[in-house]
Amino acid sequence: MQYKIVVLRYGHRPERDKRITTHCALVARAFGAHKIIIADVKDKNIESSVKKVVKLWGGSFEIVSGIPWKKVVKEWTGEIINLTMYGLPINKIIDKIRNSSKDKLILIGAEKVPKDFYEIADYNVAITNQPHSEVAALAVFLHELYQGEELERELENAKIRVIPCKKGKKVVKFEY
Repeated sequence: MQYKIVVLRYGHRPERDKRITTHCALVARAFGAHKIIIADVKDKNIESSVKKVVKLWGGSFEIVSGIPWKKVVKEWTGEIINLTMYGLPINKIIDKIRNSSKDKLILIGAEKVPKDFYEIADYNVAITNQPHSEVAALAVFLHELYQGEELERELENAKIRVIPCKKGKKVVKFEY
């Protein structure tokens, strides 16, 4: 896959959503996205926290916050994918999305998303037709998009790496 994947997190409320938005960023990074944008609200604490994870655990994941969502969407040149419970079932549309070479902007909301999201999206993708978490929706979508290959990735410049084992914890630390 040669396309870039950017997640746009809408509706972040710093007092209420810091953990869930951080989890959105961590899932985006771990499951193969290249960047997350926290729309409209500048949150230096989340930016700092996620940048520390990238520094220790590797990769080139980016995080920015405070950019108006309308500006992001207006300037986006690839496809826009809205993760929702109202769209087409993921299993019916994922092959078409995966086989497109266009960059992908994935919209996930914290609160009720604007009606505009459903109109501007090239794909409204249902990760079930039941209420669910945006964190889970993002993980399921990226897992299906990458067909599980994201689970085998090793990120460059990692200072910490987990060694899979049946029991206990095995961690290797690298000095660069």
